[in-house]
Amino acid sequence: MELTQANKSNRMNTKLYRRNSFMPKTITLRLSDEDYQRFLSFAQADNRPIANAIETLALRQLDEVLFVDPYEMEEIMSDENLLKRLGVGHDQALKLKGRFVE
Repeated sequence: MELTQANKSNRMNTKLYRRNSFMPKTITLRLSDEDYQRFLSFAQADNRPIANAIETLALRQLDEVLFVDPYEMEEIMSDENLLKRLGVGHDQALKLKGRFVE
C-alpha cells in the first residue's frame, strides 16, 4: 500500500484497493448472541441500523490500525540514522539484494 498524508496524519492509502463499483457489497456475518446484542446495543444507542453500526465500528478500527500517530511519525522523520538505514534498505530491495529473515 502507498503512504499518503491526509489531515496531518500519515496513513496507508486504502483507496488504491477499492474496486470501481458503485454498488454496495453484502456480506454474511456469523455472530454469537452475546456479540449480536453488543452490536445491537451500540446501534440503538447511536440511533443507527445494526448494519451501519457494524460498518462504522469496522471502519473506525481500520483507521486506528492504519493511521500512524503524528508524534510517532515525527520521531521517525527526525531520526537521521534510521532514515539513512531505511533508504539503504529500500535501495537494496529495489535491486533485489538481500534476503528475508524469518
